[in-house]
Amino acid sequence: MMKRLFFYCLFFCACTFSIGQQKNTDSLKINAANTLDEVVVTAFQSKIKWKDAPMAVAFINQAQLQNISVNTVLPSLNSVTGVRVEERSPASYRISIRGSTLRSPFGVRNVKVYWNDIPLSDGGGNTYINLVEMNQLNGVEIIKGPSGSVYGSGTGGVILLKSNPSFLQQQKNNFTASVSGGSFGLLNENVNWSHQQKNFSMSVQQTHQQADGYRIQSASRKEVIKWDAQLSLKNHQLQFLFFYTNLFYQTPGGLTKVQMLQNPMAARLASGTLPGAVQQQTAIYNETVFAGINDHWTLNKDWNIETVVMANHTAFKNPFITNYELRDETNSGLRTNIQYHHAFNNVNTQWTTGAEWLSNHSHIDDYGNRSGVKDTVQFKDDVFANQWFVFSQLQLIIGKLNFSSGVSLNNQLYNYKRFTDPSFKEYVHSNNTNVLTPRFAISYPLNKNISLYMLAAKGFSPPSLAEIHPSDGLFHSELKPEYGWNEEAGIKGSIFHQRFSFDLAFYYFNLNDAIVSRNNAAGNQYFVNAGGAEEKGIELFMQYQLLKDADRFFKSCKVFSSYSYQPYYFSTYYQGTNNYSGHQVTGVPQNIFVAGIETQTVQQFYLNVLYNAVSSIPLTDANDEYANACHLLQFKFGKYWKMNKIRYHVFLGGDNLLNELYSLGNDINAAGRRFYNPAATRNFYAGINLSW
Repeated sequence: MMKRLFFYCLFFCACTFSIGQQKNTDSLKINAANTLDEVVVTAFQSKIKWKDAPMAVAFINQAQLQNISVNTVLPSLNSVTGVRVEERSPASYRISIRGSTLRSPFGVRNVKVYWNDIPLSDGGGNTYINLVEMNQLNGVEIIKGPSGSVYGSGTGGVILLKSNPSFLQQQKNNFTASVSGGSFGLLNENVNWSHQQKNFSMSVQQTHQQADGYRIQSASRKEVIKWDAQLSLKNHQLQFLFFYTNLFYQTPGGLTKVQMLQNPMAARLASGTLPGAVQQQTAIYNETVFAGINDHWTLNKDWNIETVVMANHTAFKNPFITNYELRDETNSGLRTNIQYHHAFNNVNTQWTTGAEWLSNHSHIDDYGNRSGVKDTVQFKDDVFANQWFVFSQLQLIIGKLNFSSGVSLNNQLYNYKRFTDPSFKEYVHSNNTNVLTPRFAISYPLNKNISLYMLAAKGFSPPSLAEIHPSDGLFHSELKPEYGWNEEAGIKGSIFHQRFSFDLAFYYFNLNDAIVSRNNAAGNQYFVNAGGAEEKGIELFMQYQLLKDADRFFKSCKVFSSYSYQPYYFSTYYQGTNNYSGHQVTGVPQNIFVAGIETQTVQQFYLNVLYNAVSSIPLTDANDEYANACHLLQFKFGKYWKMNKIRYHVFLGGDNLLNELYSLGNDINAAGRRFYNPAATRNFYAGINLSW
């Protein structure tokens, strides 16, 4: 059925493309401002219209981030083709771009994340994306596939978070306050003050979120304070970012299929000699302080230098079924590049070259877990993780042709020592040095609204600290980086006077030495290289503006859909005597279909509806168990009005309206076949937002 849906969508896209080339479209005139075609993306150090960018890139604005939910980023990010966000337990996000879930049992790996161009990813290759609150952002750019050169290592992609308030000619202060609550003890409160003037802008924000959770042992609590600012001087533009997050969430653990069907609200049960999640009080405690500054220095009309400095500290605590882990992490980073712009006759040239260095120092202490209390010392480790790369990129616009070529030289180094083992006299080293990752891309406009692009990029992704030092307590220096070439072609743009926008991409990524997750008999995770995987895919996004700025009952109405076809297979994968070559890649659904509608009336009522269908997902490398396909229906309804200079916004929303029993985040290759983390049944929320 999903394949038929895809071909119907593709046929519809082709038909409308043909019709759109005709001249008899006078009846479709609209105001084209703020359409997708006008979106400017900043990926790869450029400022270029979305349709002209020679890459697969998606942009989500501030309104779209909260179109369905004010409490989670899942609906908005999951509407992007090729992107899948999972939540194994509340506040425990796992982000996959084009199938990178394969190596991410939790968190964000294999994907670089920057916030206002300041690295949020650390030197160990991990990103605590759950430290960021969605309402702190005013935009997100997602680059899909290997993005070497400017961004260094990573085969998954890059996420660029945006939050800085803009400058205004006249001074303005703005206050907002919101509160919402919902099913399963959900409470969300947010207060924000922003100040804007000609050369300075800033925002201070406080957020509190808590929930009891649907399952036993799934409560969560989150406190965030964030400050960011921009300062414009004569030749410098400075961006500042500071946040403090105190995050706690319980981890109920996985269930077998039988256990899920019997009681999906249950936490992981005791089995054999291992106790259950409730007895061990399994949870994550993360307290992080982060600070960064970005200086954009304009030397003259042709040259500028951008320099970024960041530092953060994380205190991490994780009582687990088999152990009690304490981590003290100190991170620092430096990124700088020099950029040259010049136009030679009909050739617009931009050359960028620079370097990035990220460092992580982790003290990892492991204890026994005695009913949620740390017991005897198992080991105490000290790990230094460093990543650095130098890069250079040349962009040329010659007439209609947009050409980009870049390369990065990547290095990674781990130094590891176990203090509790007398045999460790010195640090053990693990390095990956001088790995080149080139990237070539080209785009050509067929007309002023539609462009073709092609690219080839090599991806290189070394093992993260959480993979080379996983929960089994061993240091896996034998783990090799994964790498491969991605070849891609696409067409995107708009027709019908920019009412209908589309983005169609075809890609083939040949992944070698793929890193996959496995579990030992005690349920502790470790990682191995699994040979190769062929990741061919098709991504299609379509959006149609039925009404815009109308003056009748409905002011606007927009429908959209996205489809991701991901027939990924292991090309060569042997584990002992088992041959998994030709098996479907673990944790990746072959088909994802999303459709939505957004409407607003002239009285400022609105209704947004989102439907998300995901095909079955293989849960083991042997492909002997699959998570069932699921269908999710979500909505948000609200109204805006203004009274006495205060703007009010009340809203009501619902999730899983079809009341499906499904796992929003699966534990792949799980010990004891405990694959499933059941998501909440049908649930609702409501709230109010005031601004003045």
